Amino acid sequence: MDSAILKRLKRKEKKEEIEFLKIRIFILVVCEGSKTEPNYFNAIKIGLPKNVLETVQVEIIGTGANTLTVVDRAEKEVEKADRVRNRKFDEVWVVIDRDSFPPEHFNNAIFRCQGLGYGCAWSNEAFELWYVLHFQYRNTPMSRDDYKGVITNEINNRIAQVENPSIRTFTYRKNNERMYALLQEFGDEAFATNNANRLLANFHDTRYATHDPCTKIHELVQSLNALRESETEEE
Repeated sequence: MDSAILKRLKRKEKKEEIEFLKIRIFILVVCEGSKTEPNYFNAIKIGLPKNVLETVQVEIIGTGANTLTVVDRAEKEVEKADRVRNRKFDEVWVVIDRDSFPPEHFNNAIFRCQGLGYGCAWSNEAFELWYVLHFQYRNTPMSRDDYKGVITNEINNRIAQVENPSIRTFTYRKNNERMYALLQEFGDEAFATNNANRLLANFHDTRYATHDPCTKIHELVQSLNALRESETEEE
């Protein structure tokens, strides 16, 4: 290989090493979904200030797996980071839905996360419940089609109220890469967080598969948002 190319590669490796050494906080987020949840959390990550991204590394993985397998994947990623990179995660989060999985699978996945010290941002029935809570409080069970209809109607109602909206009409589809931006524009994250806490207050046992509707997505969202707030306080 040409010596000039070798020098450039070494400079690049050195630069990456220096940038890596700046990282003070490592966070791992392993999602059951392959696109919907990773798209949402990646949008939060991308929106973090530059100075935060220089010192915080948020690794987001979409698995397309079932509940218990997602926890397995998180364990493997933690072990690999320790073994291969000599790195420990400061926070590990698992994102799962109840969906149609057996109740014991859903409950056991949450119990395993608790035992491992991982955060578990679960939803019953589905991740889309978090979207719905940006617009309304719902304490009755909903199907996936119900979620889709509510999200579509709520966003379209708000589009109609905007003089020059970025879009004219909206139909909710899974894997939409713009959902975080749309929720920031037309929804209310603080309202959604309050609604999620209200739902949690309705349940007082560990039969999580029966906690419907309910979600803890807001806890992960708050943790990621706190990165922005903590850096602002330091400046």
